[in-house]
Amino acid sequence: MLSEPRSGLLAAWGNALLAGLVSPDEAVLAIVGEDAVHRVEGLPGEAGPVGLTLALGRLRNLGVTGFRVALPAPGHPLGLSGPPEFNARALEAEEAVVAFGAPYGLVPEVREAGPEGDLHVEVVWRCLPVREAPPADVPSLSEAERELAEGLRDATAVLSRLDVAGSGPVAEAAVDAYRARAERGREVLAPGYPPRAVRVLELAQRVGLLISVAYENGHGGAVSAAEIAARGEALRPVERVARRAQVAAYNAYVEERERER
Repeated sequence: MLSEPRSGLLAAWGNALLAGLVSPDEAVLAIVGEDAVHRVEGLPGEAGPVGLTLALGRLRNLGVTGFRVALPAPGHPLGLSGPPEFNARALEAEEAVVAFGAPYGLVPEVREAGPEGDLHVEVVWRCLPVREAPPADVPSLSEAERELAEGLRDATAVLSRLDVAGSGPVAEAAVDAYRARAERGREVLAPGYPPRAVRVLELAQRVGLLISVAYENGHGGAVSAAEIAARGEALRPVERVARRAQVAAYNAYVEERERER
C-alpha cells in the first residue's frame, strides 16, 4: 500500500493525457517511473508489442475516453466487470486498468531482465476485451473518505490491542517512506483530479502504512499462532477499506465525466 500500483499510475496519467493536460512524453515518463520499459501487447490492429506512447494513442483512436483501476484480491473482485478470462488475469496480477468508452482492459506482467547484478524491470501490459458494465464494489469518494476515517481508528485500535510496537527501525523506515511519498503525493493522481480524490488517496496510504507496520514490525505482543492469526483477521477489513478507497481515488476522473454526461 505504500507504493502506487502501476495500474494507478497508468490510469491517472493516461486520463490526464486524454484530457489534454499533459503531453505524451510527460504521461509515459510518469507511468514508467523507475522501470526500464513498458510495452503493450494484444492491441487490436497490432501484430506484436508496441510502446506505451503508441498504445495510448491507439486506445484513444479506438474510442477510449478514460481509464479506471481494479485492485482485486481473492474473494473481492474490486473494480472488475468481467469476463472471466480478464478477471482471472487481473486477480493473478492483483491489479488492472479498465478502459472507459471502449471494451478493453490492460493487465501488467512484470519481469526482471538483464545480467545478475544489473537487473532491470520490464512491464508488458496485456490488452484484453472487457465487459462494459459497472465495476464491482467501488465506493464514491465521499463513501471512501468516511470508511477510511473509521478504518484509521480501527487500525490504530487493533495495533494498540495487539501490542504492536510503534517504534523501532522497521516502523521508523515505514514512516520515513510515507513522509517521502507525501512530498510528491499531490502529483500521484496527475493533473485534472479533484482535490478530494487526492485527500482520499493520501489517507488510504496512511492506513496502508499502519497495516504495513503491523505486518512487518515483528510480532509485538502476538506470540502465539492464534494471536498472529487474530491480527490478520482484525486487519483484513481495514486493508479492504484502504484498497476500495485507492480505487475510488484513481477512478474519480472517470466518475466525474460520467456525472457530467
